[in-house]
Amino acid sequence: MERFFGLAERGTTPRREVLAGLATFLTMAYIVVVNPGIMAAAGIDHGAAFVATCLAAAIGSALMGLLANYPIALAPGMGLNAYFAFAVVGAMGVPWQVALGAVFLSGIIFFAVSLAGFREWLINSIPISLKLGIAAGIGFFLGLIGLRGMGLVVDNPATLVSLGPLGEAATLISCAGFVLTAGLVARGVTGGIVIGILVTALLGLPFGLTQFNGIFSLPPSLAPTFLQMDLAGALGLGLVGIVFTFFIVDLLDNAGTLIATTHRAGLMRKDGSVPRLGRALMADSGGAMIGAALGTSTTVSYIESAAGVQAGGRTGLTALTVSALFLLTLFLAPLATSIPAFATAPALLLVACLMTQGLRDIDWDDATEFMPAAITALSMPFTFSIATGIGLGFISYALIKLVAGKGAQVGGAVWLIAAASALKFSLQG
Repeated sequence: MERFFGLAERGTTPRREVLAGLATFLTMAYIVVVNPGIMAAAGIDHGAAFVATCLAAAIGSALMGLLANYPIALAPGMGLNAYFAFAVVGAMGVPWQVALGAVFLSGIIFFAVSLAGFREWLINSIPISLKLGIAAGIGFFLGLIGLRGMGLVVDNPATLVSLGPLGEAATLISCAGFVLTAGLVARGVTGGIVIGILVTALLGLPFGLTQFNGIFSLPPSLAPTFLQMDLAGALGLGLVGIVFTFFIVDLLDNAGTLIATTHRAGLMRKDGSVPRLGRALMADSGGAMIGAALGTSTTVSYIESAAGVQAGGRTGLTALTVSALFLLTLFLAPLATSIPAFATAPALLLVACLMTQGLRDIDWDDATEFMPAAITALSMPFTFSIATGIGLGFISYALIKLVAGKGAQVGGAVWLIAAASALKFSLQG
């Protein structure tokens, strides 16, 4: 284990890695409840979607841990699952089998460009200011999710968002959980995030907010979705735009997560490049294809992995722990779903606060650097999309540099991603 994962080299231990994996799992376990519901809206069997979600997360996370040795977990991506169910299947009337075929094809394209080193070149060519903006923006994005989960931020038809009802028991418990978790982390307590999540969930029991759903149940059948994707239908000319959208969003979301988590874990090189990036990208693309074959939307690297990184995770052993926990979830679904959202939301807010630290390293004396970075960071929470924030960041970086007379500083990769992002936005509307 020491030789394979290099635990000592990265200053970690098996116990710390396992606790980090538990922290990551607890912050992303909501996907086993949310994703099957979204897939069911597309006409997919709910039970099969639950099994597909767990297996896609387990296999994808294991690939990341074994191939890239990164503490990053994978699961069906939020946002892409909504696009799959409500835009492609719902609004466009594409059968879910054909939509799964489109996801599979986007994974093949993803894998091909990863194998050729093209995607690695793209990501390593991203300017450091944009990388820092991406990391901070994902932090803001997580912060909005966390604040909403805690009940501190709610919808408002006049102002878009506003302060939630502070008198609600769940909100008060969440706030207490955040203070506890932040204090434990500040004191350097190993597993502080996990402790905070569990204590917060337990505090909800007397108020009836945390429901103990039991421990064991046999998993449903996967037969209704396994290998049901329609590749022939997805190859139709009318599906090209859908395949491209799955691909570009997968590319940008995974790039953002890899950049943010490796930066937070101290695994990024001084020049801003990410070591073993090619292997990580192959794990991502492999996870996307496997997820489609199982019967769920695109599998991506999860930004919630930052919770495990903050808990001390530095190697693929963290990802393997997450993988094992998702496999256990197949049989322990009632127990896994007993952790309510208000108990995991404080952890997301904590990680969000920590991830914004990258903004301090941006060159604030160069407007052509800090403005695109700021646009990237601000766009993610306000559009509720990591991919959109990244796309707008690249477009603004290229155009601001050009207008400022510094177009020569814009590399070919930046122009390429900016053009692809502009094309994606045009296809959306």
